[in-house]
Amino acid sequence: MAFIAYYFHWPEREILAMAHWERQMWCQEISEINRRLNSGSGSS
Repeated sequence: MAFIAYYFHWPEREILAMAHWERQMWCQEISEINRRLNSGSGSS
């Protein structure tokens, strides 16, 4: 939850209202964004 809140600045209540699978999906998306940025490609 903190991972999502840190990167997307979404309120705790909104994150807690999500299903577990949805929070996992957002964590995967954030991780992929970070991988792309850290690899220097930065483009989709």
